[in-house]
Amino acid sequence: MSLTQKTADHIISETKVILDRNIARDEKLLAICELIEKKVDTFDWVGFYFADPGGKKELHLGPFVGEPTDHNRIPFGSGICGQVAVSHETFISQNVHEEDNYIACSVDVQSEIVVPIMKDDEFVAQIDIDSNTRGSITKKQKKLLEDVAQLLGSEF
Repeated sequence: MSLTQKTADHIISETKVILDRNIARDEKLLAICELIEKKVDTFDWVGFYFADPGGKKELHLGPFVGEPTDHNRIPFGSGICGQVAVSHETFISQNVHEEDNYIACSVDVQSEIVVPIMKDDEFVAQIDIDSNTRGSITKKQKKLLEDVAQLLGSEF
């Protein structure tokens, strides 16, 4: 089932509601992971990686929904997530097995999208989404996730 505009609008409005809650940032991010994973049927792992606040060029795993991963820390430039940490541009792979720099989190993952989260033009985090369906990342999903990332910039 493809992402409808109604579903995308619902995710955006619910994200705003979640961000307005008086709860910790990580609780908000986990709720957003759960929302996105529930509403987009081809998203099998939804999570956040944060830029190291101490200036170390490394990502560290934040809240996520899906199978556990061994990749709790990823150096900038390493893998798709590390690449986005350097480029600050959304990256989509419709077939992760064709990527030279893919770091496998699960043998089931077929597609991935990673969207940077910026605050005042500084990279602070990213949304990382894995799909067990090859070729499943759509332009509508990309737009939705970039809109969510823009809303999240103020949380960091």
